[in-house]
Amino acid sequence: MARQTMDIELARFNMIEQQIRPWEVLDPGLLGLLKKLPRELFVPPQDRDLAFADLNLPISHGECMMQPKVEARLTQALALTSADRVLEVGTGTGYLTALLASCCAQVTSIDIHGDFLKPASARLESLGIVNATFEEGDAAEDWAENDGWDAIILTGSVPVPPHAHRNRLAAGGRLVAIVGQSPIMEAMLYSRNDVGELTELSLFDTSLPPLINVRTPSAFTF
Repeated sequence: MARQTMDIELARFNMIEQQIRPWEVLDPGLLGLLKKLPRELFVPPQDRDLAFADLNLPISHGECMMQPKVEARLTQALALTSADRVLEVGTGTGYLTALLASCCAQVTSIDIHGDFLKPASARLESLGIVNATFEEGDAAEDWAENDGWDAIILTGSVPVPPHAHRNRLAAGGRLVAIVGQSPIMEAMLYSRNDVGELTELSLFDTSLPPLINVRTPSAFTF
């Protein structure tokens, strides 16, 4: 057991030092959380050996956990504070939910797959993380239950900029999403200033499966 624990901690250390830091994730608070949160507890049991691998890790329903470096870079881009309210579209196993909740006041996590929610909630509770709520629903195009989010993150890709979600941001709010269609996608940061104007910034190129039920625009316009 001691040897297994050492192997896990070495793999976690290598994930941070060889994947995440070289990808310009340098925020000390975030790096500390990545070291502390047990990512291996959020990975399907048959794939525990891949918990720290540099890949999109398949889970059920054809979904995936994002690469650790992508999760970290997107979280860093949101620049979360202890007062922020965050909307997460796509719960998955709950690892990113746990990371976000450790950085902010409250996370609301939405997933179309209801069977993801109870296990994700239980994992967070086992770690003493109690500032996340989970709801079943389809938020691929919008989530009209609330406005005024300080931060929004989409955990599946969208083919075009997520206009409806951007409109849910509060003044000073930030949204990160993977935008585009395979093989050309980029991580984007959208920010709303205090007078309501939106700016956008391309963060990096990547690839990610689309959100379920997100509408794909026609390739041709007649």
